[in-house]
Formats: sequence, C-alpha cells, structure tokens
Amino acid sequence: MTDNTPLRTPLDALHESLGARMVEFAGWRLPVRYPAGISSEHLHTRASVSLFDVSHMGQLRVRGAGAAAALEALMPANLVALAPGRMRYALLTLDGGGVLDDLMVTREGEGEDFVLVVNASRRDVDEAHLRAALPADVMLEALHDQAMLALQGPLAAQVLERLAPGAAALAFMQAASLRLHGAACRVSRSGYTGEDGFEIACAADDAERVARRLLDESEVAPAGLGARDTLRLEAGLCLYGHELDEHTTPVQAALAWALPKVRRPGGARAGGYPGAQAIEAELAAGPARVRVGLKALGRAPVRDGVTLLDAHGCEIGHVSSGGFGPTVDAPIAMGFVPGTLAAPGTALGALVRGRALEVSVVPLPFVAHRYAR
Repeated sequence: MTDNTPLRTPLDALHESLGARMVEFAGWRLPVRYPAGISSEHLHTRASVSLFDVSHMGQLRVRGAGAAAALEALMPANLVALAPGRMRYALLTLDGGGVLDDLMVTREGEGEDFVLVVNASRRDVDEAHLRAALPADVMLEALHDQAMLALQGPLAAQVLERLAPGAAALAFMQAASLRLHGAACRVSRSGYTGEDGFEIACAADDAERVARRLLDESEVAPAGLGARDTLRLEAGLCLYGHELDEHTTPVQAALAWALPKVRRPGGARAGGYPGAQAIEAELAAGPARVRVGLKALGRAPVRDGVTLLDAHGCEIGHVSSGGFGPTVDAPIAMGFVPGTLAAPGTALGALVRGRALEVSVVPLPFVAHRYAR
C-alpha cells in the first residue's frame, strides 16, 4: 500500500503555533495562510518583510571535475563562466524543446561545486533525470537534511543585516555562507516575489530556531503559499505546471531572456543541450503561441484553465495562472495566445461560466520588480 501522507517541513510545529491553515501542496503539508489572511500577507510583503517556509523545494549538490560542462549539456545556461558565489536561473530542457523544470543554480567556492534548487513537484523527476544523464565522475547528492526560508520585502536587507552581518552587501543573485543565530546558513539574495529579499538554507535541525529569531524582529510577519502565489503572479513569474511543462518551450513561456548569447547560434558554446534545434527555430521565427499578461476589464477574477477567445469568439488559448492582485487591486492573469494576438492592447475574451468576459493583453510584470541590482 502506498503511503499518501504528506511530508512535513521542519517548521510544521511552528506553523501550527502561529495559527496557519495547512494544505497539501506537491506532496507536502504547508501553510496556505495565517490568521491575517492572504491579502494582508501579500501587502505586508510589498511594504515591509515577510518570512516564507520554502523547505519543500528540492536542494541538490552537483560537483566534480567537468560538472559545469555536464550541466550545460542538460540546460541552455552559461555555467562554465559562472563566478563563485553567483547564481543563475536555468531550465532543464527535453528533446522536443519542452521544459522538465526551471531551477536556480549556484556555484559555491572556486571549484566545480554547484547547488541546484528545484521545484517541489519535480524534485524526484529532476534527481532521476540528472542521475541518468550526468557522467560517472560527476557526483550528485540530494540535500534532504536542509531546510529553506525566504525572507522577502523591501526591509529584508535591513532586518537580515542585524542578525547576519554581511547579508546587506550581497548583490542580487549572489550567495554566501553566513551565520544566523548560531546556525551555518547558505544565504542568497534572491526570491520569487518580485521584491528584494533572501533565501536562507540551513540544517533542518536549525530551521525552527532560525525562523523564530527572524519572526522576533518587529518588521517580520509570516506568510504562506497563498501570498507567495499572488506575489509571483503580480511579478509575472512562471510556476511549473502552469506556465511551464514538458510541452512548453522557454521561448513560448517568454523566457528567451534566460537563454544566454553564448549558448545561442553563433555563440562560443551554442546548442549542445536537449531540444536545441526546436528552441533555436523558435528564436529565429517566433513561437506559434506565447505567454502574455492579461487584465480583466471588470472585477471578476479569471482563474487558471479558463479558455481564451479572439474577437470572433473562437478559442485561441487558455489562462495558465489567474486571480486577484492585491497590489494592483484588480483581476490579473497570465495565459498563452497565438503570437499574432500577443501585442499589448489586444482585446480578447475569457470564457467564465459560459460568459465571455473582456480581457486585454498587457505587458508583464503587473508590478515592477524591486530587486537589489
């Protein structure tokens, strides 16, 4: 008999003590919201700083001579030239050009030692894929004993510097080993809310102590999955299983910016990764469909999976993520439409309960990113 009991993060007891409403997500028991509610948590993150438990994310270490080149054979990223302490957003691609997962890759130290942070829903798939594809002399280790916290918001650096001196000196997409409340932590200036912030990896045994110390700071409030989702939607960021899947290419997902020049045609290390031919063809000719931002003209939210219609009422695409944006105070969504209907200002319909609601294509993001550049 298969045990379908959801996994628990090292902060499970803390979430309970804070009055969180717990839900199952990607096989894990996680807080969707706290008593303040999703909208309040969202707005607090935009104005101050919030603490998220992201321990469900997979953490993998890949190391050994030739690790950078071996990883580049699996993803169109520039890892050979990645400096120590720097990180990249990258995409594991498949032979047809689709995406197996999107992930963060950090180079630690002077050697070929990389830490990958992968989506919770894909961690087992990714690990199996990497183990099958990496050469025998490149080692892969799953960091199951690690927890991860995300401290996000405009006051994040101010707060973290008090507790972990040196944090505020990190640039966006830079990582360092710091001590926080006596715990050894891997701290990166990164996150998935569109705000400045940090992701803090530490031993599972230290996680609750570190989290409670952060929550002791007057500016910090807990936030759950609900606010994390509305924040990333306003920031126009992809979520695997919504904007990305094994049948959607990086170009279709409007992630061409993540494909560096050195891996494109004419680059020093062009191609050489799964799906390169299909992806390069789309870069040259444009994709048949593409991810766009959508804003409803009324107040009714347009949810995931809703069918999109053209001006003649013909089905032309679907909504991949949708809801209400507390910062913009309006229904917002992302979806896929033909390239010919992707220009900002294009009027479309969204089929909600049998009625076509008016939506318009708008530029992404809905709320400007405020990363520490």
